[in-house]
Amino acid sequence: MRNRSALILTTVLTTGALTLTACGSRDKDKGSDDNGGGKTTVTIGFDAPLTGDLSALGIGMRNSAELAVKTANKENTVDGVEFKLEPLDDQAQPSVGGQNAQKFISNNDVIGVVGPLNSSVSQSMQKPFNDANLTQISPANTGTELTQGDGWKKGDKKRQFKTFFRTATTDQVQGQFAAQYLFQKAKIKKVYLIDDQKTYGAGLAASFKDTFTDLGGKIVGSDHVNPEDRDFKSVTSKVKGTGAEAVYYGGEYPAAAPLSQQLKESGAKIPLMGGDGMKSDEFPKLNKKAEGDFGTSVGAPVEELPSAKKFIAEYNKNYKENMETYGGGTYDATWAIIEAVKLAVDENDGKLPSDAREKVLASMSKVKFDGVTGSVSFDKYGDTTNTMMTAYEVKNNKWGSKFSEAYKPR
Repeated sequence: MRNRSALILTTVLTTGALTLTACGSRDKDKGSDDNGGGKTTVTIGFDAPLTGDLSALGIGMRNSAELAVKTANKENTVDGVEFKLEPLDDQAQPSVGGQNAQKFISNNDVIGVVGPLNSSVSQSMQKPFNDANLTQISPANTGTELTQGDGWKKGDKKRQFKTFFRTATTDQVQGQFAAQYLFQKAKIKKVYLIDDQKTYGAGLAASFKDTFTDLGGKIVGSDHVNPEDRDFKSVTSKVKGTGAEAVYYGGEYPAAAPLSQQLKESGAKIPLMGGDGMKSDEFPKLNKKAEGDFGTSVGAPVEELPSAKKFIAEYNKNYKENMETYGGGTYDATWAIIEAVKLAVDENDGKLPSDAREKVLASMSKVKFDGVTGSVSFDKYGDTTNTMMTAYEVKNNKWGSKFSEAYKPR
């Protein structure tokens, strides 16, 4: 849904930066570029897949980050500061994400980074950012271990990186919520479990499995697939004879769509369920048999939130592409960095401190505001305190919300 205005025509997908200019009168306090209006330029990095199979999600995220920057400049949210967005394309590849992290780190004007989409990409970025005291906040990373470490399942939770925050809740929450919804609301007792072997998909499937079996459900079979494949007939043929009443898939929509369609075409007339990586507007477009499939997503449906009305109106006015699953969360993630900059400036007599990265990082734990998705703040691990979850079902070739609740992990 993107209809670019003249103000925002200069985005370059892979390495370009977008500058949104507004008038100002404050002298610089830091060695950054002067925009000619006497303001200090502060750059917010952005990383997501802007090309490739997952680009629909990444572009919706980028647009939402741009809108936050545009709004902050228009409203002069931080007196004396002009924000600039630098978007980079990670192609959903950890190696590219690692390279992008180094680019952000080497640019002294970058005081925070929004993204990425994929938890596996984030794993290549977290330590470099931590070593550079550069704040990272993701609106989409749900891998629980990113904040709480690999021991979280045993109750041994330890914050991994002081620089990592997120506005999306964890796969622990999402997997448990999905299992509870399928077992208690959809009355499905037998599930075939499939994942794509990636950090996100495998973690989500594991969380689902633990809760579903604890509730009394039965996993009647399991498989792993290559997310690059589009022919899943060998897997779907196994499902039919197991008595499965649904398939739970840990993965993303490019593979989930043909998996679902081939599942129904095999004669197994049962729904596929997945997480926020599947719950894209592209899923029913790529799947002729999507009707009745389930998905979960973090947060309440943005279109149903009074707090999101202005954001949605401005987004639709400026962009033609869908904001997709992470639009509201990305806007809030970007705004969290803007709020942290404001705190750092306010505590430094109205000027950006010379050690801006360290001060902005220190301010992140104090950030709290009413955002597009609701109240935004972070716990001691850097996780969002907003654990609202929503279950969706495809009806008439569109995702429709079925049930929302503030879910607390079991």
